[in-house]
Amino acid sequence: MQRLINILLIFKEYFVLALLIMLSTVLLSLNDNAQMRAVRSYTVGFIGLAQDYLVTVPNVFELNRENAVLRQLNVNLSDEVSRLRDARLENLRLRGLVGFKEQNPFTLVAADVVGKSYHLLRNTITLNVGLRDSVKIDMPIISESGLVGKIIAAGSRYSIGQLMLNKDFRASAKVQRSRVDGIVSWEGGDVLRMKNVAKMQDVREGDVVTTSEYSNIFPRNIKIGYISKISQGAGTLFKDIEVTPSADLIGLEQVFVIRAVADSERVAMEKNMTRTK
Repeated sequence: MQRLINILLIFKEYFVLALLIMLSTVLLSLNDNAQMRAVRSYTVGFIGLAQDYLVTVPNVFELNRENAVLRQLNVNLSDEVSRLRDARLENLRLRGLVGFKEQNPFTLVAADVVGKSYHLLRNTITLNVGLRDSVKIDMPIISESGLVGKIIAAGSRYSIGQLMLNKDFRASAKVQRSRVDGIVSWEGGDVLRMKNVAKMQDVREGDVVTTSEYSNIFPRNIKIGYISKISQGAGTLFKDIEVTPSADLIGLEQVFVIRAVADSERVAMEKNMTRTK
């Protein structure tokens, strides 16, 4: 109680002022003459106008909260749109692969690319299929766009595929239009080379190159790519031909392994003939 009295004594001027203001307000409200009614009317109008203007002043804290909510909603919607777009592209790609498999004359094993190794001149991919899926060494690897490479190692559940962009890759090839034969290999860069094509033979830029019937590993008529450049080297009997692969060998995600093995009798006879020579 003494503390309250001390506070009243310290702030007595303010308490007296507040008391007088309240008393004046009560007296003014009880006064009903014309002047006071006009004052009250103007006062109410002023207060109402002030409230209208104050309502239009934005609440900074409320705006910050709404902005945070909208930003989060925008992030969620962007993520959902991205996932829907990826799902649509995946669906289109898988539908294309299913159609390719149904129309292909070969017996195919579908595989996902689960690993990639790009080491200088030996570029390989790892597939999630192996011996238990009847995948064996030297089986060709293709995509819906054309030839990819061949199997060079096979385990129980996984296998390693040698890409065409590998210094050890070789394939007997044929120009689809003119039936000119050659050997396709890789010497670096992002294109292949078609070798053993004589200068007088009919090849043109834009010609499609496919595997030929002379290969022991690759079935014939698998698209390899198209001729992108032809040059005539001085002092040589052969053309220098660049072949751009038709398959996207860098962006591979799904491929097919052709369940075809080389004819052992043919391989043995050709090896014997080579030794005899």
